[in-house]
Amino acid sequence: MKKIGFLSFGHWSDTPHSRTRTASDALLQAIDLAVAAEEVGVDGAYFRVHHFAQQYASPFPLLAAIGARTSRIEIGTGVIDMRYENPMYMAEDAGAADLISGGRLQLGLSRGSPEQVIDGWRYFGYQPPEGGDDADMARNHTEVLLEVLKGKGFARPNPRPMFPNPPGLLRLEPHSEGLRERLWWGSGSNATAVWAAKLGMNLQSSTLKDDESGEPLHVQQRKQIEAYREAWKEAGHGREPRVSVSRSVFPLVDDRDRAYFGRETDSEDHFGNIDPKTRAVFGRSYAAEPDVLAEQLAKDEAIAAADTLLLTVPNQLGVDYNAHVLDAVLTHVAPALGWR
Repeated sequence: MKKIGFLSFGHWSDTPHSRTRTASDALLQAIDLAVAAEEVGVDGAYFRVHHFAQQYASPFPLLAAIGARTSRIEIGTGVIDMRYENPMYMAEDAGAADLISGGRLQLGLSRGSPEQVIDGWRYFGYQPPEGGDDADMARNHTEVLLEVLKGKGFARPNPRPMFPNPPGLLRLEPHSEGLRERLWWGSGSNATAVWAAKLGMNLQSSTLKDDESGEPLHVQQRKQIEAYREAWKEAGHGREPRVSVSRSVFPLVDDRDRAYFGRETDSEDHFGNIDPKTRAVFGRSYAAEPDVLAEQLAKDEAIAAADTLLLTVPNQLGVDYNAHVLDAVLTHVAPALGWR
């Protein structure tokens, strides 16, 4: 059975047509949407992290709040930019949020994408290792996080502590057992997907990927997933990995849907440069009557290869409308594809 979640970027803007005018609106509506999504049967609530932007930035207070308000839905990120993260402090935050949710955290991590400012991570006190770049720094931070989340002691205890210590070296607390296996890597290339597989991380592939062959996004992603699974098998991990892909999917079932997305029915992939060195393929949107959508999505090779589909939501259209879109996908599209 496929899992279906939503992915929100958490935009807000004080404009006439936005229902999300402030940061407070974005955060409180995210909690409400996760609750509504759980009620209609959605499997996951995921959130993108961007710094220096009017979008979600610090994910753990939001994830913890959702964990306290829900009981079943997976709660995750897609993705946290590891160039900005202190992996030690992140392990403590993640452990706390995971325990609050009862072990439902699914943390998507990544090198990050082009940001709002130049080298924004420098303002957070980080710089690449000697001879490396910001991508190396992100991967280094990630490898430290992966090691710490194993829960093994590594810090020498103070012989005169304020409180009694357990015997041996100390680990970071709170530790949440099993969180290490619920880390994902948001991969923009085949090579980083293979790297993630070797380290035992699940795979997230979004609507944006490095263009490595000129083929449609879904074909390139399917090949990326195949390379990832082969690398996972070669690494000899003792569990099956999870793989998610993101898509913009809008069933046209009422006048609101047609007004908002009726012009997206002829959408196509786009190719272009996201920075001077990187050519990328941007995935199309899917907007059509439910039966047409089912036919289109059945031809998407990456969706077929993945076990989790994350639906990107236009959060500024409000909680009620986005809950309607999610319900429409589950009710009118997913059954025709055998996802439920």
